[in-house]
Amino acid sequence: MKEKIISGKKNGMGMMLLTIFLYIISIFAAIVGTALESFVGDVIVVLSVIWMSLGWIMFMGLKVLKPQEALVLTLFGKYIGTLKGDGFYWVNPFCTAFNPAASTRLRQSGDVAAESSSSMKFKSEGDTVSTNTAADKRISLKIMTLNNNKQKINDCLGNPIEIGIAVIWRVVDTAKAVFDVDNYKEYLSLQCDTALRNIVRLYPYDVAPNVDTTGDGVADEGSLRGSSEIVAQRIRDEIQEKVSNAGIEIIEARITYLAYAPEIAAAMLQRQQASAVVDARKLIVDGAVGMVEMALEQLSQKSVVELDEERKAAMVSNLLVVLCGNHDAQPIVNSGSLY
Repeated sequence: MKEKIISGKKNGMGMMLLTIFLYIISIFAAIVGTALESFVGDVIVVLSVIWMSLGWIMFMGLKVLKPQEALVLTLFGKYIGTLKGDGFYWVNPFCTAFNPAASTRLRQSGDVAAESSSSMKFKSEGDTVSTNTAADKRISLKIMTLNNNKQKINDCLGNPIEIGIAVIWRVVDTAKAVFDVDNYKEYLSLQCDTALRNIVRLYPYDVAPNVDTTGDGVADEGSLRGSSEIVAQRIRDEIQEKVSNAGIEIIEARITYLAYAPEIAAAMLQRQQASAVVDARKLIVDGAVGMVEMALEQLSQKSVVELDEERKAAMVSNLLVVLCGNHDAQPIVNSGSLY
């Protein structure tokens, strides 16, 4: 379906004034026709009554649009075009606005006010809810933010994680959005969930060895935690590919929540703590070995004391205990011989 823009219809004010003026004329004409008491007078009265009975149909063609709004119009089931841009329009009174997603509310900007002011009925525990009241058929062309619920997904290592995304989007083709899919809001929400699962399962939560996240056959250091920008871009591209046929443009996608699932969160925290302890110990040992080496070298160069191999071993052992210990050293003074 190709979008057709209706232009040159911003004459709503003129048609409204003309219709009101004709109503006033018909009232005076009916009074005058009644006073004439002739055949001509009877015709005038009949015409005036017909206009007063059916003239209100002209008001049905009046349409008001605010900035960044559109209205898809059909005439007896045929798509005739889309009104875009702010203004006061008048179109064929028998045209009807069509928007199957008008009563659908998502957890997004633009729908929050509607949820608080309308009678709501939840369809499921997901993102979509429907109103019981008559819905506005206008389509918003503004930039919207869809905040999908957190999902539990297994990463490439099989670890369950919880992740949530925010998708910034807008409608760019109203005809495709209305006619090519059943409900473009529900369609977008479903495709966001699908794309999120497809991309997340390619990455580990944290950097893992021998994992290829790019598909080039070479292991890399990609991860959900460390490569969030790249992951978000891939999610955005995946969603855009799926919703292009619905006339929707995905501007940006961002990860808003990322954590291990509750059932493994404690174990993974212990694993991270253990890894941090090992890294810290490794750094301490590397520093201690360097300090011992430097101490032995300077003692030898300055001829402070001559140490045989056994005494060097004892000194190294003592220094490593002092430098690598968790607590402050408590020296013991030997007042006797070295042996």
